[in-house]
Amino acid sequence: MKIAFYGSSLVSAYWNGAATYYRGLLRALAEKGYDITFYEPDVYDRQKNRDIDAPDWCRVVVYEGTVEALKAVSAEASRADIVIKASGVGFEDDLLLMEVMRNAKQHALKIFWDVDAPATLAELRSSPDHSLRKALPALDLVLTYGGGNPVIDAYRKLGAPDCIPIYNALDPQTHYPVPKEPKFSADLSFLGNRLPDREARVEQFFLEPAARVADSRFLLGGSGWSDKAMSPNIAYVGHVSTRDHNAFNASPKAVLNISRASMAENGFSPATRVFEAAGAGACLVTDYWEGIELFLKPEHEVLVARDGQDVVDIMQALTPERARLIGENARATVLDAHTYAHRAETVDLLFRTRVNAGREAAE
Repeated sequence: MKIAFYGSSLVSAYWNGAATYYRGLLRALAEKGYDITFYEPDVYDRQKNRDIDAPDWCRVVVYEGTVEALKAVSAEASRADIVIKASGVGFEDDLLLMEVMRNAKQHALKIFWDVDAPATLAELRSSPDHSLRKALPALDLVLTYGGGNPVIDAYRKLGAPDCIPIYNALDPQTHYPVPKEPKFSADLSFLGNRLPDREARVEQFFLEPAARVADSRFLLGGSGWSDKAMSPNIAYVGHVSTRDHNAFNASPKAVLNISRASMAENGFSPATRVFEAAGAGACLVTDYWEGIELFLKPEHEVLVARDGQDVVDIMQALTPERARLIGENARATVLDAHTYAHRAETVDLLFRTRVNAGREAAE
């Protein structure tokens, strides 16, 4: 079956946190025989900051950030059996959704794939005339990369025929243990771009605890933090290419996950870095969010902090031996139950069931 997927970027993770999610899941689907074309706009300097070449398991079409180019690639949706428009593409998202679904074949499976559901839902609730809200009843399905029952119920109430979370996971081909690198050495590291609904939580869970544990070394990676005030024991390394993610995760004693505010409030939203860090054998410390035990067992496979004081307490008590054991336990669990191959099994069954039902209804 042919999939036309319209998203932010497959080949660049620059200001594009969904990249590794797309790569892991779409590669796993390609291995099941799907013929996939990924359409992405040339915006935000992503093409200047590619971290992978176009893969051999997916055709990548990069189009100019113009309405004319958008309409041209939208017309290609007519060739696909499954048409997917992701959230946060970054150029004329509302128009892209309308054009893609207008061009899709009558009996094609039409999907909106939300990679930031809590934020999208907040926007829809505040905008009764939002174009996505109006489009939901005509779609076949909403998929999300997190959110659990709160997101499922919210989308159904807004008119979506159905909503199913397809959670982040590990791609063992790209995230795995590597030797430690001195430039990423630290007691606690955090990797994340500076975003409005993340900054206050980074202050609470990372910057403030670092200032209170002056004899420990903290490492901050991600774009946008260069002018942020921080204590002398924090080393800032800027944007970290996906090529260095394994070393970034494997080198410190522990790695911190800080959820964006909307995802923490909603719960059931493990970030990609949760699985990527676990895949590299890192000892993961995460801020608290409801549902974490569905993925990793607290105190055995992950350490959970409800506030900055918890981060301080964890770091003061954490030994290298315990950190190593937690990392090993987490890696074993994600390999056993939370890889993109596991997620693709769910998606493949879902797609085939829905497409076949549509074909039968058309006969």
